[in-house]
Amino acid sequence: MQRTSWILAAAVAMTLSACSPSSNDQKGQQPSASAPAPAKTASVAAKPVSGVDMAGIDHSVKPGDNFFDYANGAWLKTAKIPDDRSSIGNFLTIYERTQKHIDDIIEGTAKSNPAAGTENRKIADYYAAYMDTAAIEKMGLKPIQPELDAIAKIKSRKDLAEVLGSRLRQDEDPVNNTDFHTDHLFGLFVAQGLTDPSHNIAYLLQGGLTMPSRDYYLSNDKAMAGFRDKYKAYIAALLKQAGTPNAEAEAKRVFDLEMKIAKAQESLVDSQDVHKANNLWSMSDFAKKAPGLDWNAYFKAAGLSGQKVIDVWQPKAFAGLSKLVADAPLADWRALLRFHTLDEHASLLPQAYADLAFDFHGKTLTGVPKQQPRAKRAIAATSYALGDAVGKLYVKKYFPPEAKKQVEDLVNNLVAAFGSRLQHLEWMTPATRAKAKEKLDTLKVFVGYPDAGHWRNYGSLKVTADNPLANAMAVSKFNYDFALSKLGKPVDRADWWMTPQTVNALNIPLENALNFPAAILQPPFFDPKADPAHNYGAIGAIIGHEISHSFDNMGSQFDAEGRLHNWWTPADAKHFKEATQKLVDQFNQYVALPGLHVNGEQTLGENIADVSGLTAAYIAYHKSLNGKPAPVIDGLTGDQRFFLSFGQAWRSKMREAALRQRVNTDVHAPPQFRAETVRNLDGWYKAFNVQPDQKLYLKPDQRVQIW
Repeated sequence: MQRTSWILAAAVAMTLSACSPSSNDQKGQQPSASAPAPAKTASVAAKPVSGVDMAGIDHSVKPGDNFFDYANGAWLKTAKIPDDRSSIGNFLTIYERTQKHIDDIIEGTAKSNPAAGTENRKIADYYAAYMDTAAIEKMGLKPIQPELDAIAKIKSRKDLAEVLGSRLRQDEDPVNNTDFHTDHLFGLFVAQGLTDPSHNIAYLLQGGLTMPSRDYYLSNDKAMAGFRDKYKAYIAALLKQAGTPNAEAEAKRVFDLEMKIAKAQESLVDSQDVHKANNLWSMSDFAKKAPGLDWNAYFKAAGLSGQKVIDVWQPKAFAGLSKLVADAPLADWRALLRFHTLDEHASLLPQAYADLAFDFHGKTLTGVPKQQPRAKRAIAATSYALGDAVGKLYVKKYFPPEAKKQVEDLVNNLVAAFGSRLQHLEWMTPATRAKAKEKLDTLKVFVGYPDAGHWRNYGSLKVTADNPLANAMAVSKFNYDFALSKLGKPVDRADWWMTPQTVNALNIPLENALNFPAAILQPPFFDPKADPAHNYGAIGAIIGHEISHSFDNMGSQFDAEGRLHNWWTPADAKHFKEATQKLVDQFNQYVALPGLHVNGEQTLGENIADVSGLTAAYIAYHKSLNGKPAPVIDGLTGDQRFFLSFGQAWRSKMREAALRQRVNTDVHAPPQFRAETVRNLDGWYKAFNVQPDQKLYLKPDQRVQIW
């Protein structure tokens, strides 16, 4: 909300003050603090569908004490996390349904015996190869042997630079997906320049770690120390499985070097500060500002020699990492690269490798006791590898034009609501308001799937039916080459950053655009048969969230053309900073696990977008009533259904290890705290008669009001 807004993994990300209800749907009613009071309904021909899961509500919990538990408590008491998952909730519900649809598509494609060279043939072959475990066992390490041989031949710093450069891939996205992790020494991101929106440039970001973030290496937390011990054992076991001589000693080399890499890296909070990332280096600057790495050899191997400038996202880290390339023994680098290669590809190596990798990455780091069935993994891998090819088949079968039109209308209503709110912000000066309005007026919204002519062409991608690892490596290189092909060219502002079958939504600050893939536009987030209160509270808040990302702590730094530009007056910037600090303080108070607090600064962008999006959705919902009272359905007023739909959209249950990883590495707060966003909206207090002695109660002047 992945910048993604709603998904837990990437997944995807994206404050407004609430207004009082514009209709009289609560007139004369005083619901109890613990549960909505039944209300009389007018006689109607057919009962509307509320969209709220009534059975999931826990009426023993007061909404004002814990809204997440009130909305989902009954469900939480019986919900069981599948053995092959780190969590369960509405996102998984939609994801599993979508995967079943993709499974049907892939199975149907294979049965149709598509012609050689066609996209459908590649879909069928990719899936078939992934499922061919006998071939995987027979090949052993053969598919990655060329990479291992290149590592073994590293005899000089130039050799090291060439190998490191050859491994560069587009595997980080600091702006849209807030993804700052790669186990390669550096990661590539290609998009328009921060200050020049006319052409695409290359961004390089820090990397080099296998565990999720530097905190896993440097934190004094007892749980983190435990992860480090298990990680050391995993390194040794994987190297030993591959027949590495002196595996224990080699494992120590790997871990010690990764510790040094972690110390050289910038923190996640610093990496999120886009103003610190605007560092255009000429090719000659690298040797001066980050000496130690043979940059000429690196860039030649990476295919970047022709670039005039590259944006270095974390310059301090680059200086430190380059020094490590010069100072750390070559034997240490060979050990690290060998391990990283094995770890990166372990899931498609023989079962012994795959089991070791899952035991650490799955069981240890996320608490998942059982690996997903291979067929499920094959479906997900095929859908990712040939995303647009599968996407075309998906939308044709599962996303009718009428659904696209209904969501587009919802989006237009949300944009209008945001614009209306913008016009009446008392704190904003006319100069800043004009710039904000310009940005909103030029916001580009894409719903469902790309327009004709903007689907990826897979003609040059080679896929075989008997070598899944070769296929995966070919896809990685194919995507990298596609990214390189954009460099220096004008920005395609109709280009999609997600596939239609992705259960997520995305704000693209550099292009002032939004993507709402087809897959997220289904129940329980969007139900064309449900009452508007539900759709506005669920998908409406998601849409509002993505719109609001254009005005969060990062998005607000970009103008209508996606240029990094300060369009704020000093007085407005001061108010924005003060208001967002309130939200930082609010989330800092939430405790995910004993001793583990949510980081309000790290999650600020998503939290701003949650409050802003929910408020815009609330305004749009009331506007949709056209001055008429909302119907009472299942004993719930319109506002109660709206807020419950939002709270239930965040329905989730997560394993402790996964929750710890979420808090330490993710810019999204855990779902249970995002549901409590409602406490910043005045309308929620009226809907549930929330009183000052209840835990979530905030005085009116403490409720975050930004947009």
